[in-house]
Amino acid sequence: METVHSTTLPTTTSGWNAFPQQTLQPVDIIVLVLYFVFVLAVGLWSMWKTKRSTVKGYFLAGGKMVWWPVGASLFASNVGSGHFIGLAGSGAAAGIAATAYEWNGMFCVLVLAWLFLPIYMAAGVTTMPEYLKRRFGGKRIQIFLAVLYLFIYIFTKISVDMYAGALFIQQALHWDLYVAVIGLLVITAVYTVAGGLAAVIYTDTLQTVIMLAGALTLMGYSFAKVGGLEDLQDRYFKAIAKSHPGNSSCGLPREDAFHIFRDPVTSDLPWPGVLVGMTIPSLWYWCTDQVIVQRSLAAKSLSHAKGGSLLASYLKVLPLFMMVLPGMISRILFPDLVACADPEACKTICGNPSGCSDIAYPKLVIELLPIGLRGLMMSVMIAALMSSLTSIFNSASTIFTMDLWRHFRPLSSEWELMIVGRVFVLILVVVSILWIPLVQASQGGQLFIYIQTISSYLQPPVAVVFILGCFWRRTNEKGAFSGLLVGMAMGLIRMVLDFVYLLPRCDEPDNRPAVVKYVHYLYFSIILSLVTLVVVVTASLLTEPPPEQMVSRLTWFTRKDVPAAKDPEGSGSPFPNSGTHQLPPPLATQLTMIDGPEAAGKDKTSALDGKKASKLMRLFLWICGMDHEQKDTPGAPEATKTEVAVPPPKEAPWVKHVLNVNLILCIGAGVFLWGYFA
Repeated sequence: METVHSTTLPTTTSGWNAFPQQTLQPVDIIVLVLYFVFVLAVGLWSMWKTKRSTVKGYFLAGGKMVWWPVGASLFASNVGSGHFIGLAGSGAAAGIAATAYEWNGMFCVLVLAWLFLPIYMAAGVTTMPEYLKRRFGGKRIQIFLAVLYLFIYIFTKISVDMYAGALFIQQALHWDLYVAVIGLLVITAVYTVAGGLAAVIYTDTLQTVIMLAGALTLMGYSFAKVGGLEDLQDRYFKAIAKSHPGNSSCGLPREDAFHIFRDPVTSDLPWPGVLVGMTIPSLWYWCTDQVIVQRSLAAKSLSHAKGGSLLASYLKVLPLFMMVLPGMISRILFPDLVACADPEACKTICGNPSGCSDIAYPKLVIELLPIGLRGLMMSVMIAALMSSLTSIFNSASTIFTMDLWRHFRPLSSEWELMIVGRVFVLILVVVSILWIPLVQASQGGQLFIYIQTISSYLQPPVAVVFILGCFWRRTNEKGAFSGLLVGMAMGLIRMVLDFVYLLPRCDEPDNRPAVVKYVHYLYFSIILSLVTLVVVVTASLLTEPPPEQMVSRLTWFTRKDVPAAKDPEGSGSPFPNSGTHQLPPPLATQLTMIDGPEAAGKDKTSALDGKKASKLMRLFLWICGMDHEQKDTPGAPEATKTEVAVPPPKEAPWVKHVLNVNLILCIGAGVFLWGYFA
């Protein structure tokens, strides 16, 4: 690792003369230390407060979360450090169009709470691949999706957040990248491994407060510097670098910079693609992605889950004002740096010949904020990075443990699942550290382009399968798997073409094949979704319909079915071909165990809790949430079977009215914003 560090770091830092050699003042350091103390304090408090010794307690926070931590965690999981760097950079380079991604999410998170969550809660699932396993049967869809989700998490989400966080930490404040990132990962791993989802959600809530406070403060300073929104609209079009050659359109502000809806043929984000093509990956992210759904499933009731989604939806209004517009202001204040047009000049300034818009946000922090507040913004960026990473760690660990590990070891005890879940988080931490050389090597903003393309090419087929599975009873396993295979094959072919034929720079001719050159990735998302839809529907109609137990309580129209006496048998064990008749217990039963591992785990726990166990070992087990006195008898699973058969409590009428009124207000606000900035 050391050799990589010594060879790559100087080249990155020396090219970054856009930043003065700033060092943190004592006040900034105090702010940062206080931030870390608060985060660890909240993490430890949540560890002490919650029950972490069961599958449900660790992976779903015991299903006890109220609405405001759920909403804050949804927002913090979504808004990573990549948002601050990427959205501000997009604002500086191309105007407000990137806000469409955020405002699309406003509606999709509400679709999750009102349409998808009632189905997931009725089904009693912990992971999304597990839902498809129960809805369609067989193992291949569950394993296929579990591997795909882990691929998307590790190779896109972790990398983009590490890139953005490293960009800020290393370049803006000249910290050693390895020390900074490894330190952050160690702190995040401590409470993620020990506290499970409850610790992640509570610390996310703190991170959200810090992010909002810091980002809104910087927004205030930015607007004060530029003179308000009207001056911003006037001066943005004049923000051109002095090095700009007069005969080129490269590096000039777009004429449609203050519009979200843009030309359907020639623009960077065509409006039909924004309305339809962007919505499909957005539905995948907000309604079927493990990171997001897991937070909502942790809510104590559907009402609290809806309240959390409403809070997240209201907060999604803010990125335009907190990130995109400050990025545009950065271009106005530092046009020669942020808006550089000459490839050689850009390479000198930030090491990226394609442009330096990515430095827009760090530049504002360093130049505008006084001592003390700079430390606060540093905390904001670290908060954004940590909240995203912990969310990915916890959700990836859940998928690996519940979908893959139990496939290979169907008789694994709850104690074993707890250990595997925690060890997998540690493996992800190591993977994140190994990403650092790659992060240093990719100095361009190309990484962000890759992330968007991967999303548009891999996610639509999964979204279509989930939508049809939830809302069309006739969808069966053969149809769903056929659609996934065809859709993934098309998406991967287009993705490979995108990697082979890279987008040329503004001053270079475009010699890419027509399918890449003329079919925008948002339009390709629409085509991919339609093809998957046709394949799933056709294959489902040509084959036998799904049996009743794969429809009951697993679709929108059957979610209120009363579980039959044979329901546990119908839902089946997670691995029906394991060759056993009694173990493991039915899926719904196993995932709603209130206390205590199964018999195999209980013996180990008892032994470790005995007099022979050293105090050090008992402390270690408590930190890991596995030193829990067993109060249940072996008959506990039977007790929970009757619990599973009870439908979830109905929402109180006045709560339902309050939530629905807020739903209308939220949708109205979203439609107004889309219309105003169209």
